[in-house]
Amino acid sequence: MKYLEYTPLDRINDFLSHVNLGERTIKGCLEAYSCKHTGTDKKLSLSLENEIFDYLGKSSDADSSSPVEYLMCRSSRKTLIYLLLSLYHMYPDYDFSAVNAHQFFTEESWDSFKQIFDVYMFEASKEWLDANEGSALLETLYKALDEVVKVAECEIYTYNPEADADPFLEKGAIWSYHFFFYNRRLKRVVSFRFSCVSNLVGEGHTY
Repeated sequence: MKYLEYTPLDRINDFLSHVNLGERTIKGCLEAYSCKHTGTDKKLSLSLENEIFDYLGKSSDADSSSPVEYLMCRSSRKTLIYLLLSLYHMYPDYDFSAVNAHQFFTEESWDSFKQIFDVYMFEASKEWLDANEGSALLETLYKALDEVVKVAECEIYTYNPEADADPFLEKGAIWSYHFFFYNRRLKRVVSFRFSCVSNLVGEGHTY
């Protein structure tokens, strides 16, 4: 996975690096990757695929709660591995399990992403408008994503692990979301994580 630099993403990242709202701060980060293997990616990819095959060999199709059907599909396994490789590049010290991580990925649509964004990034969007007269934050985000991964062609996923299995979760986090926009044809993926953190934690407040 090769990190890709895109100026439109940098502009949004600069804004979302620290949106102070008084008692809380909203943060966000966009990262784009090419799905071409670099460095240790090939070895890691094989390791993840072997983990999946081991799981499939031990699993029973009768277990309705297992992800066997999804993981039996080669293209689904490939997508999962690309998403996991992206996570490894963002957090290299964390050991992501392919089988466990599968349970935390949910396929979404642009409309479902937009609903979440409109609700949770409402105040950040207002701050953006104050600082950038003209286009709204979501509109700017769409244009930036479209330049990198062609949103209409994307598969969109959320990554929502349990709190103790989330290496991105910060102390004092109030809420957190992590989306992936994956274009199979272009072999590119964009990660977009955004969260809200209490500013009161460091001041000795308890919850």
